[in-house]
Amino acid sequence: MSNILQRKKNLNQPVKKTREEYAEDALYREVWEDVNNEKTQKFIKKYWRHIASAVVAIMIVVCGVQLGMRMHHSAKVAVAQNYETAIASFDAKALENIAKNSSGATADLALFQSYLLDKNIAKLEELEKHASTRDFKDLAKLHIAAIRGDEMSAKDFAKYLSSVDTKKSPFFYTARLMVAQKYLATGDKASADKILDEIIQDENAPASVVSNAQLLK
Repeated sequence: MSNILQRKKNLNQPVKKTREEYAEDALYREVWEDVNNEKTQKFIKKYWRHIASAVVAIMIVVCGVQLGMRMHHSAKVAVAQNYETAIASFDAKALENIAKNSSGATADLALFQSYLLDKNIAKLEELEKHASTRDFKDLAKLHIAAIRGDEMSAKDFAKYLSSVDTKKSPFFYTARLMVAQKYLATGDKASADKILDEIIQDENAPASVVSNAQLLK
């Protein structure tokens, strides 16, 4: 048993190299570095055109990305400046042009602001059909319902606003109040009270909406 432990102890001890072995290691490293350098030089000589092309391509891509980012930023700044100028000058036509030449929420906002200035309902209809954001699509629909609501029956009015009758819409409670008001206006108090009671009992309903529902009761 003691012999086994002794052998294990000897194995765990670091092996000391002789001077000749250190010299061999140094020579090996030197030769290996020379070989690597020679291989590298041969590789570069053989493929230098490809390497140069790759470097140039990478530089073009990097420069292109940076230029694209700058142009995109400049375009955004220009749109913001044009929007600010149009709002300050109450220029409905300029806002309409901004909407046509931009995208996303910026275009939706510009077109809606343009409608607020000239009251052209066609712009609301455009938003209702093609708005990039749900917020402005639903907002346009609420305004159209308020404008044309008198021409609709209570049933048609509720049907028209049915797409807004979901908590996914930011105007869910407003739409419900509008439908309840329409039912009241047509004398259907039972249908109106059902909606109003649901709003009042909804713990997630904003306090102002609950207050208005209570007033309509």
